[in-house]
Amino acid sequence: MIRTLLALDGALVRGALAFVLGKQHDIDVVAELDGSEQIAPAIHSVRPDVAVVDLELYGPAGPTHCATHDQQRCPVLMLVDPRRTGALSEVLRVHTHAQTVGFLGNHVAPQRVVDGVRRLSRGEPVVDGELVVAALNKENPLTAREVEVLQVAAEGLPVREIAVKLSLAPGTVRNHLSRIAAKAGARTRIEAVRIAREAGWI
Repeated sequence: MIRTLLALDGALVRGALAFVLGKQHDIDVVAELDGSEQIAPAIHSVRPDVAVVDLELYGPAGPTHCATHDQQRCPVLMLVDPRRTGALSEVLRVHTHAQTVGFLGNHVAPQRVVDGVRRLSRGEPVVDGELVVAALNKENPLTAREVEVLQVAAEGLPVREIAVKLSLAPGTVRNHLSRIAAKAGARTRIEAVRIAREAGWI
């Protein structure tokens, strides 16, 4: 049996994937986590053969801390939001030659995750080629004005103060922030700032 640890944000998604994996004859889900601080202790205690982790939860440095009790590397299958490949670029830079880290988009069919778990357990590479190419070649999608608006928004100023500072109408600032959020795949302004910084857009 392939002992598998899941660390994903969102009980519904995590539960659904755990159900699919648990239905396989050769996979056993031994832990389900929703916090990054839980990952290292859980890997040490339950000793999984493979960890399936949300990159947003883990962070770029995650795999360097993913070792079992005997310091053998625990393979990690990272699920990545295709709209947020900035953090993946850093992971690829640090772990370019790592055989123990695989990457799939978090939108792929569950069977691809099942296949990825099996392949990583055998020491085979698991890479979503389109995802990696997007991460390595990602250009800043923001216009110069959007970058300017987001830089000021990163200071924590309300819309009206951003508008005054940039000599824009409040409605124009709101429109810019809305477009920025859409391009970044963000739900909030704070999240958009974080994603843009990770990607090197601001």
